[in-house]
Amino acid sequence: MFKKYISKLESIIALSQSLLSEKQFIFLSSVLVGISSAFAVIVLKSFAHWVFKFATYINGILKLSFINSILPIAGLVLTVFVIKRLLGGTIEKGTSQILYAVAKKASIIPRKQMYAHIVTSSLTVGLGGSAGLESPIVVTGAAFGSNFAQNYKLSYKDRTLLIGCGVAAGIGAAFNAPIAGVLFAIEFLLVDVSISAFTPIMIAAATGALVSVITLDEEILLNVKHQPEFNYHNIPFYVLLGIVTGFISIYYTRNFQKTEHFFSHLRMNPYKKAILGASLLAVLIFLFPTLFGEGYESIRTLANNDAKELVENTLFSRFRNNNWVVLFFVAATMMIKVFATSITLGSGGNGGNFAPSLFVGSYIGYVFSKAINLTGLTHLPISNFTMVGMAGILSGLFHAPLTAIFLIAEITSGYSLMLPLMIVASISYAISKRFEKHSMDVKELARKGHAFTSNKDHNVLSTLSTNSIIHTDYLTLSPEDNLEKLVDLISHSSQTVFAVVDKEQHLLGVVHFNEIREVIFNKYRVKYTLVKEIMKPPVDIIYPFHNMETVMNKFEKTRKTYLPVIKDEKYFGFISKSEALEAYRSKLKAMTIE
Repeated sequence: MFKKYISKLESIIALSQSLLSEKQFIFLSSVLVGISSAFAVIVLKSFAHWVFKFATYINGILKLSFINSILPIAGLVLTVFVIKRLLGGTIEKGTSQILYAVAKKASIIPRKQMYAHIVTSSLTVGLGGSAGLESPIVVTGAAFGSNFAQNYKLSYKDRTLLIGCGVAAGIGAAFNAPIAGVLFAIEFLLVDVSISAFTPIMIAAATGALVSVITLDEEILLNVKHQPEFNYHNIPFYVLLGIVTGFISIYYTRNFQKTEHFFSHLRMNPYKKAILGASLLAVLIFLFPTLFGEGYESIRTLANNDAKELVENTLFSRFRNNNWVVLFFVAATMMIKVFATSITLGSGGNGGNFAPSLFVGSYIGYVFSKAINLTGLTHLPISNFTMVGMAGILSGLFHAPLTAIFLIAEITSGYSLMLPLMIVASISYAISKRFEKHSMDVKELARKGHAFTSNKDHNVLSTLSTNSIIHTDYLTLSPEDNLEKLVDLISHSSQTVFAVVDKEQHLLGVVHFNEIREVIFNKYRVKYTLVKEIMKPPVDIIYPFHNMETVMNKFEKTRKTYLPVIKDEKYFGFISKSEALEAYRSKLKAMTIE
């Protein structure tokens, strides 16, 4: 029955495609992708919220505080079970896979990504894994966009655009923040987008946010209202907070990667690895209960300056009236969060770092402002610093300052904090960028040469294959040939460059027609000159494994129009600079979203 309804819907959409113009169909597609992404948000957020409420109920009524430590163990084991038994044994985690799909797979995202992350992340985070749901939401939204485009045979540019729509709708729905959704899609994915492409992305983000806010209870979404007005006298402290969040972002990035790499190199059965990681996580959650799940409830608690509530039912509960002990507890939780998240994801769980970045940001904002207040130096608005701290960490980790600024502005339902948000986000971004060239999610891709960055040339060149422009059919010469043979070859071919090779095809030199014109037009020298007398050693060589950025750098450095290619230590062919540039121009045109 369900398949029957799906089939009818697809028929209606196909009919619409035939009746609408290309641009109109993209607008319709953005709405449908936005609705699909919003429903993914509803499923994930609702499940996580229900489990959190259940655990809170058990703790409050039955006083079984250990339940928060048991649930994550079940969640990680179940996640590994689903991946092994239902998803073919593997699942691509993290938002970096979207960048890779756009760069190397023509914006093709596997169909299973439309449901794999919904199932696995709901088990991991819903049952208490210390990670976020936003990364799975974004990947799911991108998969909806890609597969919708594939289903209706849309072009590469339109597939990429609908992936951006899915990303924007996912963030917009998760936070009821459509502007942040649009900006995240632009900063994260669509680094080179024309103004006209904003329209479908905005439609998708607005659709996702609208469906989410209509369907979900307000307490499920992260929102904090009634912040004090901004006081310009506090600007020096916001500057200092920006510096602190910048260095905390670096601390988070490096420790996350170290811990995740440690688990990835463990030679253990996946179930044993999950149990090991979950056991470590269980201990951390027992000591610091707010590490359970996404942690958005504790963000609201800190924004209301009620940190004492966080130490209830913990080993520190008897010190809840000691402000400095409570502050130490909050600071320790903030520093340990990175390990809780990396253990969760490294040992087999599925989730992301978006929610943890907001968690850490709110905690550092609270600790920073509360500590200054306790010293009596001045009185800072703790709620404001708690919220602005989130923008600092989000900007530092993801290198997305605009997203961070407008996300927090939308969460707080106003723009009174715009100036401090801009100060903290930009300073944190600058410091993080100084020490970490790439954002946290794309650092590994960058190491492999696959990442999209703000460098448009790098983005385009990373999508080109060197092998596709190597010509292996060029005629060659022997060093003992005389120039009469060279003249004959030039007369009967369009070649202007020749490789000189021995009997084993080893490259001995190169002859460029433009460099020997005087010799060629001298009949005496043509008759009595050997090739080995005029050939020159190659100024540089290319190997098939070189990426296109390396190839173009070699052309720029040597000022040559042709460069020889060596494979297995033997001459293989030539690459033409003009053909490389033409491939670049064609790819740039195809990748530009209009």
